[in-house]
Amino acid sequence: MEKTTLEMPNMPSQQPLLVRWHLDLPLMLGLLMCLCLSLFVLYSASGQHVEMLERQIVRTGLAFGAMILVAQIPPKFLLKLAPYAYLGGLALLIMVELFGDISKGAQRWLNLGFMRLQPSEFLKLIIPLTMAAFLTRDALPPKFANVVIAFALLAAPTLLIVIQPDLGTAILVAVSGFIAIFLAGLSLWWLVAGAVGGAIAMPVMWNYVLHDYQKQRVLTFINPESDPLGAGYHIIQSKIAIGSGGIYGKGWLEGSQSQLDFLPEPHTDFIFAVLAEETGLIGFIILMMIYTFIISRCLFISLHARNNFERILSATFTFNLPFYIFINIGMVSGILPVVGVPLPMISYGGTSMIILAITFGIIMSIHTHKKQTFFT
Repeated sequence: MEKTTLEMPNMPSQQPLLVRWHLDLPLMLGLLMCLCLSLFVLYSASGQHVEMLERQIVRTGLAFGAMILVAQIPPKFLLKLAPYAYLGGLALLIMVELFGDISKGAQRWLNLGFMRLQPSEFLKLIIPLTMAAFLTRDALPPKFANVVIAFALLAAPTLLIVIQPDLGTAILVAVSGFIAIFLAGLSLWWLVAGAVGGAIAMPVMWNYVLHDYQKQRVLTFINPESDPLGAGYHIIQSKIAIGSGGIYGKGWLEGSQSQLDFLPEPHTDFIFAVLAEETGLIGFIILMMIYTFIISRCLFISLHARNNFERILSATFTFNLPFYIFINIGMVSGILPVVGVPLPMISYGGTSMIILAITFGIIMSIHTHKKQTFFT
């Protein structure tokens, strides 16, 4: 008689480590490549500052730790968490307005004693989560009333961030919310109405909302050569650095604009100018290839999500990334006003990197929790 073999299902201990920890290997590899490039450029941009490089390595480790931790959270838990996260984020923004620390003319931080917290950064996570959870309660595309409520939910934190003032973060938060609403099936008429409303609101924004330094940034963007030694100096030096890189660049640690301190904030907002000057067009292509790989993988995960909530949430985080990249590169190359947006996963910094890592953790959770129930 033939022997019958019974195959036992794979136990969690027999599964690959990345699968058990809800991590996606292709996405992890893309992020590691990006972060290695970041350390390579940062060492030069910081003036070979070893301590700054060490701090960035520690922050990178914390960011990856946060990503791994968040990846363990099932998407269904995030769905339940959404309303509480929104109310908590709104409360923190109100506390900033009432009790926040003032630094460099802006009131953006809460002093907790042992650290300072910038609540507006958390809204980059909370708003997409809130929009996706709210809009997918009913069938899509959303009804008119739901769209109105969604825009109201988006407007409240955006306005609180604008009055801090932090126009750059307010734009990022508003765009992330709009992307989520658009992905839910926003009618074309809403886009037309929004464009018309934006055009009408521009004079009001200029006269009553924008601060003097923000107006100066817009004027400098339009004509930086009008004040080459003043407000236009930074943009002019950045454009010189980018243009002088050519095809192959001047070589690592050989950039004159960065090494001779002509560039402002070369390790944060203007780090792309350092990369372009020292590695040229080749370095730019490598960076874009890494970004494209990461975005493509996230889009793949979004398209294969189980339900509308997970699909909209993952896709919103995915489309935020190219928007951040466009804003930073456009800013340092002079095609957009300077708004203080770092280059994702390349610029020096802790908070922005951790927030971005958490979004990747959520995307990995969406992809891996549909395959198994371990750790859920």
